[in-house]
Amino acid sequence: MKMISVNEARQIILQSAITKKSSVVPLSEAFGLVTSEDIIASTDIPNFAQSSMDGYALKFSDKNQSLSVIGEMAAGASKQLAIGENEATRIFTGAPLPENADTVVMQEKIRLENERLIIDDANLSKGLNVRPKGAEVKKGEIAMKEETYLSAAAVGFLAGIGCAQISVYTPPKVAIILTGNELQDPGNPLEFGQVYEANSFQLKAVLNQTGIKNIEVFRAEDNPKELHKVLEKAIENNDVVLLNGGVSVGDYDFVTEVANTCGVEEKFHKIRQKPGKPLFFGTKEKKLIFGLPGNPSSSLTCFYEYVLPALEQVMGLPSGVTEIKANVTHHYPKPAGLTHFLKAFYSNGKVTPLHAQESFRLHSFAQANCFIVLPEESLGCEENEEVTVHLLPK
Repeated sequence: MKMISVNEARQIILQSAITKKSSVVPLSEAFGLVTSEDIIASTDIPNFAQSSMDGYALKFSDKNQSLSVIGEMAAGASKQLAIGENEATRIFTGAPLPENADTVVMQEKIRLENERLIIDDANLSKGLNVRPKGAEVKKGEIAMKEETYLSAAAVGFLAGIGCAQISVYTPPKVAIILTGNELQDPGNPLEFGQVYEANSFQLKAVLNQTGIKNIEVFRAEDNPKELHKVLEKAIENNDVVLLNGGVSVGDYDFVTEVANTCGVEEKFHKIRQKPGKPLFFGTKEKKLIFGLPGNPSSSLTCFYEYVLPALEQVMGLPSGVTEIKANVTHHYPKPAGLTHFLKAFYSNGKVTPLHAQESFRLHSFAQANCFIVLPEESLGCEENEEVTVHLLPK
């Protein structure tokens, strides 16, 4: 199968990532997800006329009279008061209005004379400082539409209208498979020929940032039989599988071969790009299988450019990678033939390519907040030239 372009790869992946699942979750677990149906208000909010100020509740028609103050209403009051002609009630923010009252005057706009309330507010109008019943949302109305991203404010709003659980697009279950006998866990001493394993840490971090918590991590020895067993289990129990390493053309790179024996339909293998040229993608029964390069920088680049958009589509999320234009701070040459994703730092309309662009280098990636995207036909960029920039999620 021939190498394909960056745009062809994206199109193939997004055409495959079309399955959305819904589930009901507690509101406390809904932050960062997306509603999968309209949410209908079950009651008026507020469900009583409510004061928005500390002051005095009265009938607007009595505003020019001296008023007798009877009782008070505090937030959470369980007993209703009623006022008559030329009467007012002391009231506090969030409290129910007394029966017959329709206006609240701020406490700074009154004076007391001979224990009578005199209003000193020339701008007082009927209904001022009152939140009417149903002002936030009325019973039976759509309080929130389907496919709304649940920000902190959205979660707060739903709590404020009494929602305890809601229907959302379900985050997929994701498996991470680590291949390579050379991998050692951080914290342990390195033996000759070993490297510290970084991919599971960075992939779990960005998956969590995307709202995905159900993640399994597997390890597979560098032999086809062991990888076959692990891959079959990962596909059976998960919606998305991220294989790390073994997708190139070395004697120990047999991910594509094993994926085929597990019934994975190969969609493509290798993209005209740098880093991450050997990326593999296939499907099995609507499940998505990615073969990411083992080099940590290449793996994370491919995740942001290909895996993340697929996950966002499945979850109904807005795009986490934003494309903008910016002027590059200095010359960067490249040969034609491959799209280059350069680790870079963007600030105030300017973007700077960082040092250490090699695929095994994460040090510069740790300082980057974007990629400069140089298309395959490009010969690089000149100082102050406008380039395409992909801003990464914060």
